[in-house]
Amino acid sequence: MLLRLLSGFAAFVLAVQSVAASPEFWAREWPRTDFSRTSLSSWVEILSGGPPKDGIPALDDPTMIQVSDDRWLDDREPVITVEIDGAIPHAYPLRYLTWHEIVNDTVAGVPVAITFCPLCNSGIVFDRRTASGPLSFGVSGKLRNSDMIMYDRETESWWQQAMGEAIVGQLTGTTLRQIPTWMESWGQFHGRNPDGLVMEEPGWSRDYGSNPYVSYDSSHRPSLYSGELPPHDIPALARVVRVGDRAWPVSRLTTGVVSEEGLVLTWEAGQTSALDTQQISKGRDVGSVRVRDQAGQDVAHDVMFAFAFHAFWPDGRWMLGN
Repeated sequence: MLLRLLSGFAAFVLAVQSVAASPEFWAREWPRTDFSRTSLSSWVEILSGGPPKDGIPALDDPTMIQVSDDRWLDDREPVITVEIDGAIPHAYPLRYLTWHEIVNDTVAGVPVAITFCPLCNSGIVFDRRTASGPLSFGVSGKLRNSDMIMYDRETESWWQQAMGEAIVGQLTGTTLRQIPTWMESWGQFHGRNPDGLVMEEPGWSRDYGSNPYVSYDSSHRPSLYSGELPPHDIPALARVVRVGDRAWPVSRLTTGVVSEEGLVLTWEAGQTSALDTQQISKGRDVGSVRVRDQAGQDVAHDVMFAFAFHAFWPDGRWMLGN
């Protein structure tokens, strides 16, 4: 249902964006944001995603429970796994992140932001510490290239989730460190970490476990996006593994281990898409990706849609294996 609303809303937004996209228009909602500082070439790059500021509520300091105490998750459902040295492994289910998009937490003394943008399939975990101190993040309700714009509550600067970079406000140009994490199935996580922790269901009134973006990742075009489509005849919503400014189509990994550019990329079946069927647990199998260096250490990466990689890294390298 939400996807249908977004599709209808997109036509309206694109028609009025040149009028509405301006600091003067936003100033009442964002009186603390310093709009005199930005890395954007044009304010028209910013769209409303529909919900207002905090209309999608970020979560803070979630309750974590033992793996064995979870009552809701199906073994095939996707989770974002956070394994930091010295800490018990943590799992953050997409059944919750789809509705909240940001979780501010602390793992092994490290303040982290677990983020998920459904329209780009971008699930990234950031270290919230900066030279200006630790930050906490909320959902602005704004999009750029269909990707969520976060904001920090301390300065109300705006941040591009896919890049981890402040693009508007006092902290413009500041970047967050991406922590090596990955998406995998709940079964894969708890099978490897029987003593691990998982985020408990939040106390909000949401239809957790359902997907408000039904059939989105089989669409021909992304929602609320008017930019260029990917080159090389790659479908706009094909999943790619981004490491820095390089992108490997996930389809390459499904036929075997890919070892190149100093990296080892693997794929394992068993994880459902969170953006396919109405119930996340019944989605088609898109598998789990892991990226390590030659020494076996996990490497920061993102499994995102191809159009989003091309939008934010237009000069990026497509690792096609030919």
